[in-house]
Amino acid sequence: MKLLRSPDGCPWDREQSHESIAKNFIEETYEAIEAINKKDPGLLCEELGDVLLQVVFHACMEDEKGVFDINDVADGICKKLIERHPHVFGDLDVSGSDEVLSNWDDIKRRSKKQDTFTEAMEAVPKELPSLMRSEKLQAKAAKAGLDFADSDGAFLKLKEETEELYSAYKNSETEHIEEELGDLLFSAANISRFLHISAELSLNKANDKFRKRFSFVEKEALASGKNMKDMANEELDVLWEKSKFTD
Repeated sequence: MKLLRSPDGCPWDREQSHESIAKNFIEETYEAIEAINKKDPGLLCEELGDVLLQVVFHACMEDEKGVFDINDVADGICKKLIERHPHVFGDLDVSGSDEVLSNWDDIKRRSKKQDTFTEAMEAVPKELPSLMRSEKLQAKAAKAGLDFADSDGAFLKLKEETEELYSAYKNSETEHIEEELGDLLFSAANISRFLHISAELSLNKANDKFRKRFSFVEKEALASGKNMKDMANEELDVLWEKSKFTD
């Protein structure tokens, strides 16, 4: 990377900044997750290399300015792991994973000098995918005691938000429709937290399911010599119901 960034290196690499390649970091991370979901170790090895390249790239830029280098990055995460695992590197006893996570959060708040739950909540990056950010914000609120008593309360809230969105739509309250839709999605993310599943991954699986079913419908339509755009809704509904048996 130092060679690529040198005067005799690559013009493109020399021109890059943290901001210009930030999206690459996101893309490479998602490609690594794709390899995990595909259970493809060869692909995962490759994609982890691509993620590592992003880490090296950003560290190299700061090394050029004399701020920090890749050794500082590695040293920093080692120290953080030691600090946040006192049950391994110290003499703290824990009863299980739940206590480990609780200790991790407490140590994190102290190390970042977060004296209030609000400060911890404000530290959740706005750049996270919206559903993931919702889950993190709700989890931090729950740690402060602001939460539904059980999942039934969360489901009732989802129903309430659905009704409010529908009401805003029926009454043509355009200024409230976006707000109510946001509240509905936020409530759905809250339910995922109660059910211990990822809202982000669940939606992604739903996206894949929709794409697969759509492909089936289009293939069936073309096989019968028809174009989807020219078919009646009733015909498409029949094919859509048929597509469910392909899941």
